[in-house]
Amino acid sequence: MDLRSRLNAALKDAMRAKEADRLSTLRLINAAIKDREIAARGDGEDPGISDDEVLAILGKMVKQRQESARAYEEGGRLELAEKELAEVVVIEEFLPRQLDAAECEQAVTDAIAETGAESIRDMGKVMAVLKGRYTGQMDFGKVGPLVKGKLG
Repeated sequence: MDLRSRLNAALKDAMRAKEADRLSTLRLINAAIKDREIAARGDGEDPGISDDEVLAILGKMVKQRQESARAYEEGGRLELAEKELAEVVVIEEFLPRQLDAAECEQAVTDAIAETGAESIRDMGKVMAVLKGRYTGQMDFGKVGPLVKGKLG
């Protein structure tokens, strides 16, 4: 079952079970996907978006909510922080398992060997391989410095 079908099935289940918070988060996910489809249509691209693009959208949504939760905690608004973190839990159900530090390091080493990267100028090639293979499984903001360290 593709990701869109899983999302729609979860949406229907949440409606039947009358889980308001879960339903609201699933609707936000669908809205973000629809926005991306509309933007693609406006650019003249194929309006259907792939599972990789959906994973990228979900990853971005998780990151946004984690940043919001951190800001709310710093501002003493714990009830809002909890709401954001509850949304993160729902969104993460649809993401693949995140790689741990050792697995990320191994993936970077393999990508460097595969591309034959030798200097920092080859970082783009390495990151392209990693993004193609591990979208949704690693935080590329944290992996970038790791690649830089191994090449630099």
